[in-house]
Amino acid sequence: MTPSSSSVLEMEIFRYIDVHQSDFIEDLKEWVAVESDSVQPVMRKEVIRMMALAADRLSALGATVNLVNLGSHQLPDGQDLPLPPVILGELGKDPQNPTVCFYGHVDVQPAKKEDGWKTDPYTLTEINGNLYGRGATDNKGPVLAWINAVETFRALKLAMPVNFKFVIEGMEEAGSLGLEKLLEEEKQGFFSDVDYIVISDSLWLSNKKPALTYGCRGNACFFVEVECGSKDLHSGTFGGIIHEPLMDLIALLGSLVDATGRIQIPGIYDSIAALTEEERKLYESIEFVVEEHKNNSGVKKFLHGTKEEILLHLWRYPSLSIHGIEGAFHEPGIKTVIPAKVIGKFSIRQVPHMDLSVVKQQVVEHLEGVFSKRNSPNKLKVSMPMCAKPWLADVNDPLYKAARRAIKTVFGEDPDFIRDGSTIPVARMFQTITQKSVMMFPIGAADDGEHSQNEKISRHNYIEGTKAFAAFFLEMSKLH
Repeated sequence: MTPSSSSVLEMEIFRYIDVHQSDFIEDLKEWVAVESDSVQPVMRKEVIRMMALAADRLSALGATVNLVNLGSHQLPDGQDLPLPPVILGELGKDPQNPTVCFYGHVDVQPAKKEDGWKTDPYTLTEINGNLYGRGATDNKGPVLAWINAVETFRALKLAMPVNFKFVIEGMEEAGSLGLEKLLEEEKQGFFSDVDYIVISDSLWLSNKKPALTYGCRGNACFFVEVECGSKDLHSGTFGGIIHEPLMDLIALLGSLVDATGRIQIPGIYDSIAALTEEERKLYESIEFVVEEHKNNSGVKKFLHGTKEEILLHLWRYPSLSIHGIEGAFHEPGIKTVIPAKVIGKFSIRQVPHMDLSVVKQQVVEHLEGVFSKRNSPNKLKVSMPMCAKPWLADVNDPLYKAARRAIKTVFGEDPDFIRDGSTIPVARMFQTITQKSVMMFPIGAADDGEHSQNEKISRHNYIEGTKAFAAFFLEMSKLH
């Protein structure tokens, strides 16, 4: 395909997408109307209905669709609840074409109008070019944008530039229950001929400038429990004569991080890779307004002053955050009680090359060392109930080069190459299990408010994102 014929084809595709944008928005409206909240068990039927809707949409494209039954899971009350099926879809088997697998999810976080929404969260509502509704950007909008792009080729009777595979789930917001096992089972089957995996379940760093995500931090969650006895005690009767668990716990939590934000656990920074000059340059051109980020957060001052230092500490270096204390009195008013047992909760966002087992050992040894110096007779227990590894991709991978060209074609500028300070387990999961190239290709803007009240995706991002995916298909075909 010559450059001129390629540009003519792109113009035809983009024209179709522009003409049919109202149809694409109606499709999103239909999907947003389904309350596919995977967090609340009572809404499980709606999640299953959403999976059927998505399967029907893929079938209408001519895709072969397999709704894989994952069985059930047990709730804390002992009730067994069926897991929604996972969609494995396939369209095209041309051996001359690369095979691109798209992952997305169609479940959502809980939402109620009384939580502070301006509009009904399950009625897609357009205001000033923004499409408000739960799931609009996380993740129903991006899933539909990809499907819309595929549909455009079908509608124009164009040869498919790549072979497509789809993995769409309905439990991402509840921890992707059952997905990892399915990926392992399908490693030699469904994924055997997949060349690349694309995930569109994140946001740009900017409100206006596109981005491609090439890494995210992991997360190790810790409980530190201190117990003195079997029951709470009166501070008038026992205050001043016992070792209080909450005082022990506060000393332990206070030993974790200094006033500059640096983690005080010995050895925690030892395995972090040195910053290369090539990587440092990536940070210079990134569009990130410190004051805007500060205003969004509602705080007066950050720990770091420059854009580069802030981004490095958000993405590339580990951080430790303290989240709460279970067992301590927290209601309004005063209750002069000494709690018998308290549990502090904190997490470490870890980065590549940090070994989770080593991190756990470092945390335990540090806390036990601090505790021993207090000469407290109380019981100390440290545990790591949940963890997820970080993910990192190569920005020079053909996937990223193709996506970069597609974004330049549609948005008229090169994307920022960014990392994510939070944890996206599916990226690492796909990369580890399938051993394929994985890329995060977001189309949502930084102010879309995923998981928040008034979640939205702009009409511009939804429609131009559809074009970017279509252009990406053409760029991928050039690689082969």
